[in-house]
Amino acid sequence: MSRGKRFRRPPVNVPLERIDEHTWRIPQKHKPSMRVPGIVFADEDLLQKMKTDRTLEQCVNVTHLPGIYKHAITLPDGHEGYGFPIGGVAATDFEEGVISPGGVGYDINCGVRLLVSNFSEEEIRPDLAELTNAMFTNVPCGLGSRRKDFRLTPRELDRLITEGVPWVVDQGLGWPEDVKHCEESGCMRVANPDKVSATAKRRGLTQVGTLGSGNHFLEVQKVDKIYNPRVAKTFGVTQMEQVVAMIHCGSRGFGHQVCSDYLRVMEHAVHKYNITLPDRELACAPGTSDEAEDYHQAMGCAVNYAFSNRQAITHWVRQSFEQVFKKPAEEIGLHLLYDVAHNIAKVEEHKVDKHRRKVWIHRKGATRSFGPGRIEVPADYRDVGQPVLIPGSMGTSSYLMVGTPKAMEVSFGSTAHGAGRMMSRTAAKRRFWGGDVKRVMEQRGIAVRAASSVVLAEEADPAYKDVDRVAKVSDKVGIATRVARLVPIAVVKG
Repeated sequence: MSRGKRFRRPPVNVPLERIDEHTWRIPQKHKPSMRVPGIVFADEDLLQKMKTDRTLEQCVNVTHLPGIYKHAITLPDGHEGYGFPIGGVAATDFEEGVISPGGVGYDINCGVRLLVSNFSEEEIRPDLAELTNAMFTNVPCGLGSRRKDFRLTPRELDRLITEGVPWVVDQGLGWPEDVKHCEESGCMRVANPDKVSATAKRRGLTQVGTLGSGNHFLEVQKVDKIYNPRVAKTFGVTQMEQVVAMIHCGSRGFGHQVCSDYLRVMEHAVHKYNITLPDRELACAPGTSDEAEDYHQAMGCAVNYAFSNRQAITHWVRQSFEQVFKKPAEEIGLHLLYDVAHNIAKVEEHKVDKHRRKVWIHRKGATRSFGPGRIEVPADYRDVGQPVLIPGSMGTSSYLMVGTPKAMEVSFGSTAHGAGRMMSRTAAKRRFWGGDVKRVMEQRGIAVRAASSVVLAEEADPAYKDVDRVAKVSDKVGIATRVARLVPIAVVKG
């Protein structure tokens, strides 16, 4: 089955009922086959962008999934994706519902982690260019990037995709304390390497510890604004101008191959189980079927691969700081604040119609946003809630936020994952020149290293939505609360 260029149909008119300033409903009566309504969290400007592509239509399509609960959700960074909109959330009944790879995406567990240091911007500014060069050298980036100094044997890869971050730390790439500050403690236990194709494994052997291309990045950032000092302090953010490091990447070619393999499986499953869908890209299988179990176990391997990838990169980021500042990383700080997954499907329990339900939760371009008290939140954060990381586009602000009780009520404990694209990469390359983008960023005091000038054009800030607006909507709706704003002082792009 070809996964090449798709014909893009023009967007259709989708009716919207305004609930409040930032909440809109797509009524269930819009189509007789809708099982639930759609819900969209957005302000007027973000909503207008959604109307220019198939975002809202895809939200409607998701409402057709068997066993779906409450509503299909589109978050403020929502834009057209494969099957689900990116920025889409849906929960289906564990036994009567389905699991859909389109609700996870190709870059399984694309996610973000944040390290906090003891440095201020003033302390590192004289050595910032050297630090940026060190990170660019120590962490391979760009399309097809791979490591020459960290190659896994097939047996070691199976251990990594089964055991995740704890195995990587055991190899000397990190600190034991890193494990507790990862979503899922850095390992989905369901992972089964026997469910992963030889092709996916071959692609994964040399890419652990690499950044990749596209919107993935390493950034050295400073704390620009603190909204909630108490929660910020709990997370280790203690002062303005404090230096942090953000890592944004995913499961590389390994996860992409897992998705491709199982989309074919699911397309057969749709016919086998007589599932009627409005879009073949929503191909799925009953949650209790062999196909669903196989995908879940293979996806778990890709999730663990991505967690491990970010863990290995963390090691080389710490090494870069040590190399430049001639101090052990422990003295610099560089503690892992948290690591969140963006593209994932998991089994969780949520309250639906006053009852606790076991569900398949799909988060596609969405961040888990659990409030205080949930056992899944690390013990040292449990009183305030789960850290939420929302990265911005290149050269703009990113946000540290915290999960809320309301998110548990209205969005299955989920919020936005980033800025969300405004224009395609092709359109961005036509409009921007990488050299100009780099020069403007450097004039703003941001050190820049990139694998190519093309990626700088593709990732230019105007190609993305305003992340400040996305974070504000999430905050106003109450599905995540702003804790601190972070702005870049150095950027490494693939």
